[in-house]
Amino acid sequence: MKAVKKVVILGTGGNSIDILEAINELNSHEAKTLYECSGFLDDNQSLWGNTVQGLKVLGPLSHAAQLSGFYFVNGIGAPSNFWKKELIVSSTGVSQDRFETIIHPSSSISQSAHIDQGTVIFQNVTITSNVRIGRHVIVLPHTVISHDVIIGDYTCITGGVCVSGGVSIGRSCYLGSNCTINGNVHIGDHSLIGMGGVVLEHIPGNSIFVGNPARFLRRTI
Repeated sequence: MKAVKKVVILGTGGNSIDILEAINELNSHEAKTLYECSGFLDDNQSLWGNTVQGLKVLGPLSHAAQLSGFYFVNGIGAPSNFWKKELIVSSTGVSQDRFETIIHPSSSISQSAHIDQGTVIFQNVTITSNVRIGRHVIVLPHTVISHDVIIGDYTCITGGVCVSGGVSIGRSCYLGSNCTINGNVHIGDHSLIGMGGVVLEHIPGNSIFVGNPARFLRRTI
């Protein structure tokens, strides 16, 4: 019998709370305890020692390196800091093998898809054939990722996104709610697509595109 894994969630925002719920639902679905969530880490000092969803905020992200025997799940990533996600994760000093992949039991994932370590897949996500998803990606509920899509490390795919076949998405990108990506389009590293955006052509790196059809708004940084 496998030992229960003790996990700590990075961040205390909405994604992190949803990760806690996904972990609890995984345990319920399997009718056994796979994970025991021990608390959160967050750099907001005013939260230290307080509780979120009944669990203690144990300290800053840098405290992760001191937590021997624990595993971690990252919930940090928002439009305001998505391009920093890699730096935030690396600042913990935690090795890659201590990050857990969390896949909600209601998601539908092709057997030919590959999901790398540290990624989180939420409720009712559909991932079809030959999809490749990198490390520390987060995919929010009701997103559809079609065949042969490649998604780079540290990217955030928010709720209700539709990614057509053959699309490639770079590292540390952010796709806003309900946006749609046309087939065989490439989105460069560190780019953001706004809510409801319709991407018909390639998107260069370090760019923010919004609207239908999506048009350049400004540089990311």
